[in-house]
Amino acid sequence: MTLLVDSEEALTTRWLGTDIDAWTRRVLRRHFDPATGSPYWLARRAELDFDPLEITRYEELTRFGPFSLAELRELAPSELVPSDVPRPLAGRIWESGGTTGAPCRVFYTGAMAEHHSQWRRFGLELAGFEQGRTWLYACPSGPHIVGRGANQIAEMYGSTVYTMDLDPRWIKRLIRNNQLAMMNTYVEHTIEQMTDILETGRIDYLETTPAIMQALINRHPELVAGLSGVGLGGTQLSPQMYREIAGALGDGVIGSTYGNTFGCAAGLPAERGGDVLPYLPNYPQVTMAVVDRDDQERIVEYGETGQVRLTVLHDDLFLPNILERDQAERFDTGARWPSDGVANVRPLQITQAAPEGLY
Repeated sequence: MTLLVDSEEALTTRWLGTDIDAWTRRVLRRHFDPATGSPYWLARRAELDFDPLEITRYEELTRFGPFSLAELRELAPSELVPSDVPRPLAGRIWESGGTTGAPCRVFYTGAMAEHHSQWRRFGLELAGFEQGRTWLYACPSGPHIVGRGANQIAEMYGSTVYTMDLDPRWIKRLIRNNQLAMMNTYVEHTIEQMTDILETGRIDYLETTPAIMQALINRHPELVAGLSGVGLGGTQLSPQMYREIAGALGDGVIGSTYGNTFGCAAGLPAERGGDVLPYLPNYPQVTMAVVDRDDQERIVEYGETGQVRLTVLHDDLFLPNILERDQAERFDTGARWPSDGVANVRPLQITQAAPEGLY
């Protein structure tokens, strides 16, 4: 297998060489063995009509059926952590965006945080960002795992990072309540925070969401033109948005990520002038399939659009077959990656009850 970049981190190289069937057996043994298992999955084992320890192949994980995120709204996050992780647990609880109800919550062990950081570094290298530069990190923070990115860039990429406040849940609430005037006021507040820093002329790279980037381009195209690159995260980077951002940036680097609290993917360079925007999941801890919306066990053909199905296979967190609120095209990574990718990700449906807002 040919790697896409010469990463300085041996961990990512080793992970990419992992056999997914062997990895699946490893994770299942850990979560379902009475000596090490997670309390949630040990309790569920008695309810299943099959023995999880008899599963030998990754494809057999469909036997679990879709994992309902509603479970994560009420379940204590510690219930999903294997029992041989020392208690009391020491680490962070991370939350989903809370677009469709109360946020879902999961606990990240030290190993999971390390995985997240190393894949983040891999994505920065893949996109072509240079180390030792100065960033403005204009993304959600607080309970959102995307907020880890500021420290990751500073510590792993030898960079200086400016940060600012951004509350995506407030924007979504204003949209749901049809308070568009207040929403526009908050957008202006966000852009003002950004321009206050960008106008110093010290910033090389900007990390933000596509929607915020568009708003910045509309108000201050001259500040965007002065950047050396942007990193974009979220679920609404359409080909049209990509071309608009690329045009405003000129020769600058564009990197992208897709994902959420449960699992992430790094963007590949855009293809066909931005018509195809592909992503690679953080293998083997995260895999993504694109399935038929009417038959969620059927993986669609390459280039066909379907619903994103996410599977989380950490030693310390097992979440099979999460049906995301996103649709995407199944992307053929060929010899470049050991699993499928996804491309042109976008929400299945945007409604006033479940808006995407600035993210």
